Amino acid sequence: MTKPIITAFDWVPDFAKGQVRDFRVRWALEEVGQPYEVRYLSQGEQKGPEHRARQPFGQVPTYEEDGLTLFESGAIVHHIATKWPGLMPADASGQALATEWMFAALNTVEPPISELAYVDIFEADKPWAKPRRPSVEERISSRLKDVAKRLGDQQWFAGDFLAGDLLMVSVLRIIEDDPLLAEHPTLVAYVKRGTDRPAFRRAIDAQMAGFTGSPPPGFAEWEAKLKAAACN
Repeated sequence: MTKPIITAFDWVPDFAKGQVRDFRVRWALEEVGQPYEVRYLSQGEQKGPEHRARQPFGQVPTYEEDGLTLFESGAIVHHIATKWPGLMPADASGQALATEWMFAALNTVEPPISELAYVDIFEADKPWAKPRRPSVEERISSRLKDVAKRLGDQQWFAGDFLAGDLLMVSVLRIIEDDPLLAEHPTLVAYVKRGTDRPAFRRAIDAQMAGFTGSPPPGFAEWEAKLKAAACN
């Protein structure tokens, strides 16, 4: 088998470094000990026909392996977890529980957390952005309470560190420095356990090392507009 190839950006704004979703795929590959290669895209290239043939929505990451092409980080992580040992139990029930937490992370916990990026960054200049934040915080807080309650005093959600934990930690890291997460010490400790893993560090270092490109035309103006909106 040839090494899998993933796609990633060669440049993103500082706030996105370490968070772009190819990181989740890198982490999964590092956990199972599978070497991989990276096809880097400049900003804008992801919307071209060549990449859209791999990813119909013009996003990253994608994953290619011996004629198989996948998109969506969750689907890719699931494929990696079921192909190589390390992120999925051997028994069917254990696999189902691990998959359950993968879906919980991406479908239940991540959506309200992602809304913060629109309120605070991408649509911060809209008149409704700041008034909307309290309701977004309320939804996030509700989810975090449920997650913390289910985790309890466990190290991980389904026994060992599995694919569901990899994705849940990835999602919670988005608000790692936000007081919303700090209200739940067990989740703070849970995230730290995940980010202390050697495979996590290798994945982060690899993603950060790949940011060698330049910002697209108009980025400075866009950034200035957002900063002005944040000051208002």
